[in-house]
Amino acid sequence: MKSIQYSIVDVFAQGKYTGNQLAVFQDAGTLSDKDMQQIAKEINFSETTFITSTSTKKGEYDVRIFTPNEEVPFAGHPTLGTAYVIREELEEKDTGELILHYKAGPTPVTYDEQKDVLWMKQSQPTFGKVLDKKQVADVLNLEEAHIDTRFPVQEVSTGLPVMYVVDAEDMGRFTDGNLEISA
Repeated sequence: MKSIQYSIVDVFAQGKYTGNQLAVFQDAGTLSDKDMQQIAKEINFSETTFITSTSTKKGEYDVRIFTPNEEVPFAGHPTLGTAYVIREELEEKDTGELILHYKAGPTPVTYDEQKDVLWMKQSQPTFGKVLDKKQVADVLNLEEAHIDTRFPVQEVSTGLPVMYVVDAEDMGRFTDGNLEISA
């Protein structure tokens, strides 16, 4: 196997060696699916990304995401971490927007210079299967009363399906469908 440049980044970090770890492999287009999976397993971070194209159109890159066990169509912190590496290593530092192409579709990422932060625009959520509250409570080892009945236990996806379960004890923090975050 040829040598491939990679970076290790901490996403959502407050300092060195904090945040969500991510390995980003550049110029990985010649790697097979099996190679990418084996590398991700060896790295053993929650996700490892592989930039499989050099920019075919300025600011647009094909990217694949692997966990140690499988490929996933999209994930949040890998998107931001990969965009950071692309901006620092492959693009001009003043690049304001990138588009990362995943199996789940394109994801625009913009750089806010005033705040020194990256923002991604995820796909609109799709709402899937609604699950039985009692079954979910049993699986999570919760009392049924802990699941807020105002919200369905439902699969929701912006590229990677997850199950949303709202804890009834937190329901005082929800108003009109918005989450109020208190310090």
